Amino acid sequence: MKMNFYRYNGYTLCSWDALPYEKIDTLPAAGEVIFLFRRPLLSGRESYPVTDAALLTERESVDTLNASAPAPAIPSELAEAVRAGRVRAVNGQHPRWQELLSPLPKKEKYRVNLLGLGDVGSTLLMGLRLLGGDVLSSIGLCDLRENVPRRWEFELNQIGLPWDYDALPPVEIISPEELFSGEVFLFCASRFVPDTAVRDGDVRMAQYELNRDLVAQYAKKARQARYKGLFCVVSDPVDPLCRAALLESNRDEAGNLDGLGLFPHQVRGFGLGVMNARAAYYAKKDPRFAGFLTDGRSFGPHGEDLVIANSVSHYDDALSRELTDLAAHANLDMRRMGFKPFVAPALSSGALSLLLCLRGAWHCSSAYLGGVFMGGRNRETPMGVEFERLPLPEELLARLRETEKKLHAIP
Repeated sequence: MKMNFYRYNGYTLCSWDALPYEKIDTLPAAGEVIFLFRRPLLSGRESYPVTDAALLTERESVDTLNASAPAPAIPSELAEAVRAGRVRAVNGQHPRWQELLSPLPKKEKYRVNLLGLGDVGSTLLMGLRLLGGDVLSSIGLCDLRENVPRRWEFELNQIGLPWDYDALPPVEIISPEELFSGEVFLFCASRFVPDTAVRDGDVRMAQYELNRDLVAQYAKKARQARYKGLFCVVSDPVDPLCRAALLESNRDEAGNLDGLGLFPHQVRGFGLGVMNARAAYYAKKDPRFAGFLTDGRSFGPHGEDLVIANSVSHYDDALSRELTDLAAHANLDMRRMGFKPFVAPALSSGALSLLLCLRGAWHCSSAYLGGVFMGGRNRETPMGVEFERLPLPEELLARLRETEKKLHAIP
C-alpha cells in the first residue's frame, strides 16, 4: 500500500487512496498536511491530530490508546511531518468534510452558558467564577425554576477581590433561547436525581432514560442553531448522554443520521476527573496504591465500567481492580453517610477539568473514540482532541476492550 500526496484548494493532502485531485511527488517542507481517510459517519473521530504513524488508519478503538500498536511504513518526509506535529486526519466520507479542513478556532477567552442550577450546576458555577478569570469572558446561567437564576446571579456577582472588581468573569441570567450563543454549553440539568435513601446499585445509570430524553432535546436545539462550540455534559450518566447528544444532533426529522449536527470533537463528557481524584485520595491513604500518584491512569466512564490502572509501567491487575472498586463506589459511601455526592464531582470533573480543557492542558474527560465516549487523559488542540498514548500492558488493554464493548451496548 502506497501513500499518495495531493493538492486541493490550497491544502496539502495525503491518502492511501487514489483521489481525483492534483497529484504531487513530495510533501512541502512546511505547513499542515491533511491525512484524508474514509470510514462510515460517526463511527469514530472525524478529525484528530496524527502524533504517530500508527494513527494513519481508518480503524479506531481503545487500541488507539496503545503506543505499542504497529505502525505502517510511510515516506520519510511524511514521518518527519508527523514528528513535527504538522499532520491532521480528516474523514473524507463525512458529508461536511470540507468544513474540517481548517484548524479549529482557538480563543483567548470563552463565553460559557450553563443549564441547570441544582447541586452540581451551582457548585460547578462557583468553581468557574472563582478560578476561570484567565480563560472565561463571562458566564450565562439558565434554570427554568423561578428565582433560582436570580439567586445565583445575585450571590456570585457579590464574590470578588477588593479593588480588582473585574478579575472574575461576570455572571448573567440568560433565556433558554440564548444557551447556544456562546462558545461552551454546559449541560448540568437532570430530570431525576436519586435522594440519599438510595445507597446501593448503579445510581448513575438509574438516571439514564429520563436524562437521555432531556439531553436529546438540547442536542436538537444545538443542531437548529448550527452551533459551533463545545457541548459539554456533566449530568449522569455522563458518557452515554454524550453519545446520545452526538447522535441525536445528527438525525433528521425522519430519524436518519445525516451528519448535519455536532461534530464528535464538539461533544465532551466531564465525569472522569473525580474518578481520577478519588483514586488519588485512596492512593494517599494506602501505600499499596502509591504508584498511582506518579504513574497511574484512569480510563472509561463515570460509572461501573471505570478502569483505574495502579501504574502503567508496573501494572498490577489485582491492585488496579481494587482501586477501581474504591473509586467507582465512593459515591455510595457518601450516600451511606446521608449526603449526596456532588461537591467533588462538580469541582474535579466539572470546573477544574473544563478550565484545563479550555486552556489546552492535559486533563481527564471523555471524548469520542471508535463510536463511544471513552474517558482518558487528553487535551484540546487546534487539530482536534489528542488522547494520550502510552505502551499499555495486555491485561489493561483487555479491561479497556471490555469497557468499550459495554459502552457500545448501551442504546
